[in-house]
Amino acid sequence: MTKFTTILGIESSCDDTSAAVVRDGILLSNVIAGQDVHKAYGGVVPELASRAHQSNIIPVVDEAIKRAGINKNEIDAISFTRGPGLLGSLLVGTSFAKGLSLSLNIPLIDVNHLQGHVLSHFIIEHNKPKDVPLFPHLCLLISGGHTQIIKVNSPLKMEVIGTTIDDAAGEAFDKGAKVLGLEYPGGPLIDKLAEEGNPLSFMFTKPKIAELNFSFSGLKTSFLYFIRDNIAINPDFIEQQKNNLCASLQQTIVDILIDKIIKAVKITGIKEVTLSGGVSANSEIRKQFTELSLKNNWKIHIPSFNFTTDNAAMIAVAGYFKFKQNLFASHDVAPIARFEL
Repeated sequence: MTKFTTILGIESSCDDTSAAVVRDGILLSNVIAGQDVHKAYGGVVPELASRAHQSNIIPVVDEAIKRAGINKNEIDAISFTRGPGLLGSLLVGTSFAKGLSLSLNIPLIDVNHLQGHVLSHFIIEHNKPKDVPLFPHLCLLISGGHTQIIKVNSPLKMEVIGTTIDDAAGEAFDKGAKVLGLEYPGGPLIDKLAEEGNPLSFMFTKPKIAELNFSFSGLKTSFLYFIRDNIAINPDFIEQQKNNLCASLQQTIVDILIDKIIKAVKITGIKEVTLSGGVSANSEIRKQFTELSLKNNWKIHIPSFNFTTDNAAMIAVAGYFKFKQNLFASHDVAPIARFEL
């Protein structure tokens, strides 16, 4: 009888509680519980997030196991997000994973959240053939907290060759949205409003950062001062120009990302590129990177919308790769808020 390898993944790095089951690399289930409570505060409140995780984690894990059509005793290992993330949120997932692994007497696998995003391209859904990236390839990881270019040599060997020296692309979207009076999270709203705007309406600062590193703090400041100065002249400026402002800010961020990935391809000679992270859901980024790949004869991999934001499927897949290498964690492992890739 064939022995399957079944991994339960748990993700709790920020405000989404998620659990997923992967069997021999095939995704059987992926359940996510969000937290709407943070919208009223214009951002994630760590204490509220950790409390919500405590309420959500048992029903979410139970539902993931049920949807996978398995018994909990069929699970071979539990992978969980060790970091980076909000420490209180990580503690909930880590503690639950430890307890469940002890009760089932199965191994524990700690996963770097960023590694999970990179490996989201290896999530294989049942009866959905997929062209996975070859090694080595370049990954542009863009999220609310991280903007990195990663040389991916294998599922478990990755090298960060470019990173942000201050703010991330996702933060630039969200802070720009806040200046415009948009609700949290602002990134998707900017994407939607930009569809009706002219991306060439306004020009904003594009920092000149050495090599493959990024910076978005200057852009945020430039945008803030631009809005402030124009409101002083015309109090209705934002409302009258909201679509154009969104389109111009979005285009500036896309330009910065494209300039760096072009440079990375030239430096490394690697023409296979993946996008990952929550900001990779942005429609203009997806559109312009697709056009860029066709123009330059690159092979590009854009993730399904389901796997751009935080999810346990990517943690389960990363855990599956580590399981095959017998890379297990001890039960005294602690979560890490700042966890380098």
